[in-house]
Amino acid sequence: MSINISGPAFIASSATNIYTPPNAAVYVVIKHIHVDNVTVAAATFSLYKGLTGGSAAGTEMFKDQSVAAKSPFDYYCAQKMLSTDFLSGIASAGSTLTIIVEYETVAV
Repeated sequence: MSINISGPAFIASSATNIYTPPNAAVYVVIKHIHVDNVTVAAATFSLYKGLTGGSAAGTEMFKDQSVAAKSPFDYYCAQKMLSTDFLSGIASAGSTLTIIVEYETVAV
């Protein structure tokens, strides 16, 4: 096992991959998702687990989660991601929310 961090990066205003699986020899366990609003207005985001660039109904981890102006949002979990799982996201406006994903890599 090893600890990895993806980001920081902006969550785009259209469905974009945030986490891309490395290969079939490992899976990852997302431990912490940190989203920071860098603007002076509230903003929302949605995160999805599924296909690359996905935003299909029923795959939401968060739907229209609000983040107050100049504030963080933290989520601690143990979300297993297989080699076929992507984490994608959409923000209410581009260049408003940054995201960092902390995860452990586990050999299959």
